Amino acid sequence: MIDRRKFIKSSVMGMSVGGLGSLAFAGDIGNRVQTDTARTGNSQAIKPIVISTWDFGIAANQAAWQILKTGGRALDAVEQGVKVPEADLKNPTVGKGGYPDREGVVTLDACIMDEHGNCGSVAALENISHAISVARMVMEKTPHVMLVGDGALQFALENGLKEENLLSPEGEKAWKEWLVEKNYKPQINIENQHFSPNKLPGNKYNHDTIGMLALDEQGNLSGACTTSGMAFKMHGRVGDSPIIGAGLFVDNEIGAATSTGVGEEVIRTVGSFLVVELMRQGFSPEEACKQAIERIIKKKPEKAKEIQVGFLALNKKGEYGAYALQKGFSYAVCHQATQDLLINGKSIY
Repeated sequence: MIDRRKFIKSSVMGMSVGGLGSLAFAGDIGNRVQTDTARTGNSQAIKPIVISTWDFGIAANQAAWQILKTGGRALDAVEQGVKVPEADLKNPTVGKGGYPDREGVVTLDACIMDEHGNCGSVAALENISHAISVARMVMEKTPHVMLVGDGALQFALENGLKEENLLSPEGEKAWKEWLVEKNYKPQINIENQHFSPNKLPGNKYNHDTIGMLALDEQGNLSGACTTSGMAFKMHGRVGDSPIIGAGLFVDNEIGAATSTGVGEEVIRTVGSFLVVELMRQGFSPEEACKQAIERIIKKKPEKAKEIQVGFLALNKKGEYGAYALQKGFSYAVCHQATQDLLINGKSIY
């Protein structure tokens, strides 16, 4: 781990390590938050590297980095990385700490994709905390891409995973409070508030996932995406997170992308696939994400002002970038020179 003061100093001095452009400090929430900059023109690929959505991506990246730094496979890294927020009871948007649907049931969605185009997914999974591991089992042990509901649970149990109650005391309390008025309106960027106990009322309307992308030492890409979905959603609702091409897409020739925010709008544009295809056309990761965001605005300009959607992308050179509808979307980056960088993504509004 690089000394934090030395890291900050070296980052500001320029792009000799990691290929980063000039950086300006934007704040401090325990790790230095820096403004997004273009990451293009690298003559040599930055690898290995892992990036992920939101502030909880920092801890997730560190788990992934333990695999990548020793030459491990990107697929193993992204699975282990996202298991960190899946196990975090303080995180109301992912895994066993996730808030329930309007019936008081916690359901999880996840998907994973490797460098060969293999992919696996689960949706509306109950009573299993590590949905991402079930998704990987679907990819590696079945002829299918997605299992849902009771079938996904049955498959997980048959493969040795243990059932547990995923409704945390905090989640149950928030659900009972919500039942009083039954008002449903997702709040923008609630994900960045999940470590602040004094902001728990806002957490009633979370709507997020962690998406993680990695490029390993061998130059191969993989990605993972996992979520508990919108709090107090209709029972059975599934967003973009477990849908290959929407919440996540990996093309080992070009790059990978993942999404965050209100999944319905991502599904309508097949957002992550769109970002990768735009990179195929020559757009940088950041510009590809911006183009995908503008596609959402074009389809529903009025609604786009009221919701948050963000895209995060990584190409084969190790260049990365992000763009969101609204301000406040952040993402975490980890590579040899940058172990715990949190970046404020650019936005339209």
